[in-house]
Amino acid sequence: MLDSLKKVDEKIYNVVLNETKRQRDGVEMIASENFVSPAVMETMGTTLTNKYSEGYPKKRYYSGNEFIDISEQLAIDRAKELFNAEHVNVQPHAGSQANAEAFFSILNIKDKILAMDLAHGGHLTHGSPVNFSGKQYAFFHYGVDPETGRIDMDDVRKRAKIIKPKLLLSGFSAYPRELDFKEFQDIAEEVGAYHMCDIAHIAGLCATGIHENPVPIADIITTTTHKTLRGPRGAMIMSKELDRVKPKSKKSLARKIDSAVFPGMQGGPLDHVIAAKAVAFKEALQPDFKLYIEQVVKNAKALAESFHDLGATMVSGGTDNHLILLDVDESFGIRGKKAETVLDEVNIFTNKNMVPNDRGTPYDPCGIRLGTPAITTRGMKESEMQQIAKWYVETLKNPDDAAVKSKVKQEVLEFIKEFPLYPDLEY
Repeated sequence: MLDSLKKVDEKIYNVVLNETKRQRDGVEMIASENFVSPAVMETMGTTLTNKYSEGYPKKRYYSGNEFIDISEQLAIDRAKELFNAEHVNVQPHAGSQANAEAFFSILNIKDKILAMDLAHGGHLTHGSPVNFSGKQYAFFHYGVDPETGRIDMDDVRKRAKIIKPKLLLSGFSAYPRELDFKEFQDIAEEVGAYHMCDIAHIAGLCATGIHENPVPIADIITTTTHKTLRGPRGAMIMSKELDRVKPKSKKSLARKIDSAVFPGMQGGPLDHVIAAKAVAFKEALQPDFKLYIEQVVKNAKALAESFHDLGATMVSGGTDNHLILLDVDESFGIRGKKAETVLDEVNIFTNKNMVPNDRGTPYDPCGIRLGTPAITTRGMKESEMQQIAKWYVETLKNPDDAAVKSKVKQEVLEFIKEFPLYPDLEY
């Protein structure tokens, strides 16, 4: 495999080899990462990448799309079945673009949006001033209770009644607890707002019923197709067919979304990625995918219990989903940037992350975020979580001790051999 690449571009060939080795030799704990199946990976490397297909199935601006139409329609139909969705658009290239397109479909510039504060677990596209969202729309934010680390829905309702946003946004990039989507919907309806859910992190949990599925509840739902859904890097938008907020509108909500994606924001879709989404959705519809997601959550809870027993401080004290936020400043006296670096040195991959009421900065916050989707894909279970937690604590307690880090790295390298990644891949 990769013989042609090696002949044409040996530097990129070496990048692929080295990155594959890095993934195989490490404990991947970044909550937003996962390992796709060989079938999904193969699909992305096919001749489908050669086709241009602006438009939608049966309504294209280019000829020769009879097979591409089949692929995209399969992705749409499988996503509808998986999430019990009325309408699905599988063309968004990324989660941030999906959010931009969802906003564009129903909002005008400077309209009010109420969303979760980035510093409390929200996402850049939920109103950060350095992001398009914060520059184009009037964002207001809710956060978590400083004592419990959980969203106070009474506070969300109070803010919504005062602000009267046009859009109430639920969802997060770093919140370890469940969301009450029905209550968010009730609040949105009380104040005459749309309710949009960003389930990029928990899509796999929602699809399998491990977490409440907001798709039959909310007006618009965006998600990436990687992370817990374990598909290719990309995104999609799901929605109700009709516009609840503007029932007399000439366009249905579904048509508004499709128009916002194309021609509003994007041109030609990535047909090889859409086909890979279809494959991933088929995989997610199988019974073993639910077993996988159940194990993801079991592993996260076991990891949290081990951290608790070892005296580490977690935001909200634990987790209900696939991710954990560790306050490394309070637990170990170091900041997130250094914690991320020293863990990299022992082949445990995680990412620095802000915690509520952070004493640091976004570039050097007090926390790190970690998750269990990727290591669960490799076959790890609760007993392995105890060992991983010990390595975290041993490394973070001794960030400048070369001997400790060398010892932990050797243990990690030996440990990871028991969970081979892509054993049939010939590179």
